[in-house]
Amino acid sequence: MVDIAQQAALHPASAKDAAAARVPLTAIDPGQWRALAQRAIEPNGYYLPAWALAVSATARSRTNASALPAFDKTSSRLIGLMPVISLWRACKIPLPALVSAHPYGTLCSPLIDRDAPIEAATQVLQQARKAGAHALVLNDVALDGAAMNALKQALSRDGLKPRILSSYLRASLDATQDDEMLLRDALGGKKLKEQRRLRHRLEEHGPVTFDVARRPDEIGPALETFLKLEASGWKGKRGTALVQHAGDAAFIRRAVPALAETAQCEIITLRAGTTPVAAGIVLRHQNRAFFFKLGIDERFARYSPGVQLTLELTRHLCADPTIASADSTASADHPMINPIWRGRFAVGDVLVPLRRHDPVVALIHGALVGLNAAHETARRLVRRLRKSAKATPPPAR
Repeated sequence: MVDIAQQAALHPASAKDAAAARVPLTAIDPGQWRALAQRAIEPNGYYLPAWALAVSATARSRTNASALPAFDKTSSRLIGLMPVISLWRACKIPLPALVSAHPYGTLCSPLIDRDAPIEAATQVLQQARKAGAHALVLNDVALDGAAMNALKQALSRDGLKPRILSSYLRASLDATQDDEMLLRDALGGKKLKEQRRLRHRLEEHGPVTFDVARRPDEIGPALETFLKLEASGWKGKRGTALVQHAGDAAFIRRAVPALAETAQCEIITLRAGTTPVAAGIVLRHQNRAFFFKLGIDERFARYSPGVQLTLELTRHLCADPTIASADSTASADHPMINPIWRGRFAVGDVLVPLRRHDPVVALIHGALVGLNAAHETARRLVRRLRKSAKATPPPAR
């Protein structure tokens, strides 16, 4: 094993060869890409071309992604697509593997044609092998989703199985239900009554309205409202708001209007009078919505504006016959949305071996497990420090 690791480190040509063999994301025909998205066996709003290309163009630490495409052998129709970067670029691990390109949203399920799922998945794996990779790493993939199932079937033909590196359950919404019954079952009468009381208190600042911006001419101003709200809160204090980084701001200002042109993005805003108190970005792909980000005016925090906006979004999606479900794209145990959207589905990071009995895959697996453990230790330390900082009383004046 040590010899294999040394060979991988001493001969980085494999990584260079893989980069040379991959197709630039910008080389994929946008028309073919959009057509594939319409036929995708599993929706993923973050791999729509308007979104993914904007991310790859300017988003911080996410630029210049490549692609593993699959084409129908007779018609040359695009039937599969997985945006990727090298393992070295993703994790600074000098081993020959490719990693799903992070699309800013926390879902990296590849686009697989529902009319040819096994063929598409098989070709994606073959493209990765041709690029010199020994493994694929799919981060934030729906573990029980149709795309992952297609990849599992393609792998089984070669006697291979994916390995789950980590997993968690996150909140989702069954939008086919009656909205008020769903909210009553989720929150209970007492909590709903408390939210109505808070809404009445918010109305003391002006009539409360819920607006949805969809048209290209109205979504630009709504986006600027969202960006201002996001930067005004804790994300702004931590320096993680989109507008605080030129590349991120350019990406979102390009992606949102482009998706609005095809009715695949909307911005929701809650106002008290003329004052925006909360706003969010929602992507739409096929019959699924994706709740990307939320920003609030923390001056109104006592009225739970984020919860109020999410309640209105729930009613909005349940009333839309074209939407069957919504992905919160939130972290596990998210304190705001988990009690409201009570559906759950499994998301995780998966290692996909590309050759049987390959010792390099064992090295890649071990390196990723160690890296995940280190990240989890760091996250626990950060949470403790933040908790300690909140508990520490301010110094006496």
